[in-house]
Amino acid sequence: MTKAPTAGRPRPAANPDTRFFWDAAFERRLAVQRCSACRALRHPPGPACPECHSLDWEVSDVSGRGTLYSYTVLHHPPAPGFDGPAVIAVVDLEEGVRMVSNVVGADPATLTIGEALEVCFEEYVGWTVPQFRRPAAREAVR
Repeated sequence: MTKAPTAGRPRPAANPDTRFFWDAAFERRLAVQRCSACRALRHPPGPACPECHSLDWEVSDVSGRGTLYSYTVLHHPPAPGFDGPAVIAVVDLEEGVRMVSNVVGADPATLTIGEALEVCFEEYVGWTVPQFRRPAAREAVR
């Protein structure tokens, strides 16, 4: 089920360096940039490779599996468009890049650094956001 835009929840901005990421998310895929010259994966997206400075890159789908590297819980003021506290996390993807996102479907008090997470997708009218959840939390986040 697709959600109507949540009151106040901002739609992520897309530019030439990030459009692929949002397009992939809309298709329920998690993608990062891969340097065409040195083959390094990178996230967040940017115009140049931080390893070799090449401006040539391609899109690489990643598994969406990772571990919780760090997190914080935003209690107050409430984040626009979020119900309850927002769990903002840094996830170490198994491919070796880190991604900042949200952890959903888990009591923040029970999260453990290093625990396994997997991507899930929250759909809105016209856009989709990748989030992370515990692998056992198979219920759809929509």
